[in-house]
Amino acid sequence: MRAIIVTTPGGSSALDYAEVPDPVPGEGEALVEVAASGVNFIDVYHREGRYPLPTPFVPGSEGAGTVCATGPGVTQVAVGDRVAWANVVGSYAEKQIVPADRLVPVPDALGLDLAAAVLLQGMTAHYLTRSTHDVREGDVVLIHAAAGGMGLLLTQMAKMRGAHVIATVSSGAKEKLARGAGADEVLRYGDVAANVRKRCHVVYDGVGAATFEDSLAALRPRGLLALYGAASGPVPPFDPQRLNAAGSLFLTRPTLGHYVTTRAELLERAGDVLGWVADGSLDVAVYGRYPLAEARRAHDDLEGRRTTGKLLLIP
Repeated sequence: MRAIIVTTPGGSSALDYAEVPDPVPGEGEALVEVAASGVNFIDVYHREGRYPLPTPFVPGSEGAGTVCATGPGVTQVAVGDRVAWANVVGSYAEKQIVPADRLVPVPDALGLDLAAAVLLQGMTAHYLTRSTHDVREGDVVLIHAAAGGMGLLLTQMAKMRGAHVIATVSSGAKEKLARGAGADEVLRYGDVAANVRKRCHVVYDGVGAATFEDSLAALRPRGLLALYGAASGPVPPFDPQRLNAAGSLFLTRPTLGHYVTTRAELLERAGDVLGWVADGSLDVAVYGRYPLAEARRAHDDLEGRRTTGKLLLIP
């Protein structure tokens, strides 16, 4: 089969399109024929070595497809099942081995490409708005990079909970997307400090270094900053005493893996997200579908912030 291989971490040129042996599922594993693989910033962090993985490895943390073989002891899925997965590395390939207990069913009414486009970011938005901070009616929520795939999902889910959403974007075209997702106010990044000081119950920040100071300043006393990513680079070390002085603020650096620790929790979050997409309650914006062989171009477009919505690789 064909797959993307990273032998030495680095820039997008580290993504090599290569022939590799077909994998064979072992105990508790399923082999899935990949229909689509989501492209996410965590894939960039893996490729760069910021989040190190043993090399060589196949990147990609999210996908959807059809089970084509199962190993001994598998009871959760069967050959022919339409499934999706997230937080399992190796989806930039024509086939992938996935632990069977990490696979979730895809509703018949939902295309596999949309399942691959929404699961990782959708479950992340789900835990951020329902567990990291349980968004309630009337909460003021600031969402950075609101026109990206993650930001659009966060905006919609916060609005489902009755929040007043303030969005940041970088252009007029992206402002239109954020408003279409339900944002009540849309600002350019440079306007945050003057317009959002001490207003927010929660800030969702996947940008990192470039927005961190404005994110803290936007919080009202006892507000929460959920720093769930670092697209602009990691936040430098800082004195926790600042959280006290600014109003007993909370800061967390959450990750999806800690919010789907049991299969029951995984199925609940995935079931909500995929069900909302299937019934039209949640819109998924797919910006581009790239052939698997063009993974380098997909990463360049993602890192260059030339995209809105989700990117997919199609084997």
